[in-house]
Amino acid sequence: MTNATPTAQLSDAGVSIWLDDLSRERLASGSLQKLIDEKNVVGVTTNPSIFQAAITSGTDYASKIAGLAAQGASVEDTIFEITTTDVADACDLFAPVAAATKGVDGRVSIEVDPRLAWDTEGTIAEAKRLYKKVDKDNVLIKIPATLEGLEAITAVLAEGISVNVTLIFSLERYRAVINAFQAGLEQARENGHDLSRIHSVASFFVSRVDTEIDKRLDANGSDEAKALKGKAGVANARLAYQVYEGMFSTERWAALAEAGALPQRPLWASTGVKDPAYPDTLYVTGLVAADVVNTMPEKTLDATFDHGVVTGDTITGTYEEANSVLNALERLGVSYNEVVALLESEGLEKFVTSWKELLADVESALATARKAP
Repeated sequence: MTNATPTAQLSDAGVSIWLDDLSRERLASGSLQKLIDEKNVVGVTTNPSIFQAAITSGTDYASKIAGLAAQGASVEDTIFEITTTDVADACDLFAPVAAATKGVDGRVSIEVDPRLAWDTEGTIAEAKRLYKKVDKDNVLIKIPATLEGLEAITAVLAEGISVNVTLIFSLERYRAVINAFQAGLEQARENGHDLSRIHSVASFFVSRVDTEIDKRLDANGSDEAKALKGKAGVANARLAYQVYEGMFSTERWAALAEAGALPQRPLWASTGVKDPAYPDTLYVTGLVAADVVNTMPEKTLDATFDHGVVTGDTITGTYEEANSVLNALERLGVSYNEVVALLESEGLEKFVTSWKELLADVESALATARKAP
């Protein structure tokens, strides 16, 4: 253990390292394969902002867009084709990992159109469409954990489709997500699906919690407020793990496990540190426990590989301390419920904005390609 790299130590401690990024360049250059080989990366997550950045920077997609323009493809169809092709190719790259872990890892996530986040039926239809198009056993369909998304999560899992539930900020919503997951598996069992082939993660966002709460603590300005800065994100995530432990220890879950079901693993998302005053591995080394996923931007992955100090489990046994952090925030007038509601709203708004920018950029590229001789 002492001679292993920090990322290898993380893996040994039960943390699956996924990269929070994907592009045609990563696939074509071999850089993604290198991260698998050297830095223990065993999966990939994507979101609308990642695709917007990938498709609009450089010329990696120019020939694909030109070909689709020649076929008369719409902007929506072009984006659908490009993103699903990248995800399918990444699924192929991770197929050996998926085989070695019986599908637990080697997963690549693709998100439903974020404009459907408040449309249950639209989300269900789009999830099925994405799943059919990618056509890989190791794909995960990402569905936001909005109130409207909860019903969609259950319905999609009931079809035997593996799901990554995203944009979870609150403990209350996380409990609802686990309920939706277990209901989906119960329906999948009734529908005759093999539960051992259905996989799911619940993406609990971390750094954004600190970003918003720290602003409020700065506005307070007291010594007590200053002492709480940078503590809420980790505390919230640790309490989420406590929820996970509790809700996967019930009789309801035991019946599903008996039928072959696997737990929905907690996934730590938004793990890049936003405040340079904090250690750049804060949301990695502070959230180590068995059976979790940490999806990292490459900058955070590199920092962890370079100088992350992995000391084993840093979650179990911390729940009393974590609760005391959230209680102290409430005493200072920082409303937990207000913060998490705002973060969900802002997170969705950011993805919708990225998607609209992507639509505009691809529309422009298609128009240019159509005019080319």
